[in-house]
Amino acid sequence: MNERSQGAEAQLYTANLDHTLKELQKKVREYENELQKTIQESRAYLASHRTGHEQITRQLEAHQARLKDQNLLKDALEARVQSLRNELEVNADTYDQETSKLMKVLLGFINDNLAPMLAAEELGGPVVGDLMDIESDDLAAGFNSQGKLKKATDGAGNDDKRQRRIDEIWGQAGNGEQDESVGPQDEVVGASAEMKQLTEELLNTLSEAKGNTEASYVQLPRESAAARFLVRSKVALFHPKDATRLRLVDFGRELEA
Repeated sequence: MNERSQGAEAQLYTANLDHTLKELQKKVREYENELQKTIQESRAYLASHRTGHEQITRQLEAHQARLKDQNLLKDALEARVQSLRNELEVNADTYDQETSKLMKVLLGFINDNLAPMLAAEELGGPVVGDLMDIESDDLAAGFNSQGKLKKATDGAGNDDKRQRRIDEIWGQAGNGEQDESVGPQDEVVGASAEMKQLTEELLNTLSEAKGNTEASYVQLPRESAAARFLVRSKVALFHPKDATRLRLVDFGRELEA
């Protein structure tokens, strides 16, 4: 092989080597670009997910805070409800005690003050309030057609007449509290028992009616002095179309309205 031939081979080798190096450099640049692109995409991906993760974390913290507030509110409401229940129980006990006291006062007023006047009105005497001091003999003697007191008379016949009159007006109500004895207070006992029975029936009916006005009426067996007194006192009302029906005025409902 001559020198010329060797030089040509060397040039060819050098050219091939140079081409190979250029190709390698090109591939390296391509790989570098691809790697840089991958790095940028990875960074963008991580950044986007980091933002989403932070947003989810903030939302979770907000939900946890709201849940905590709701639990605190729930506990506060439960405590308030229990407090109201306890207060209601105390008030109910107090109400029952006050109601019992009022009923005792009412019954005492009926027995000691109202019943004699009711009996007098029922026997034809003045209406309740017009004659305050009524004696037993006054009730026994009765009243005339002008409502004036009759003169008291003695005798078994008068006692029998008196008892028949009591039975006609009050039935057995007057005897129920005195073991069927005939005494000067029988008229008072009869009027007292009738007033108590009517008051109790009116109260129970009003309570059971639960605000239903039509259901709060009581059917009266007769128009008694007790019923008239309650109406005059403005605590009871006759039915506008039926004077044999009576109801209490629902003051509590009117106050609520």
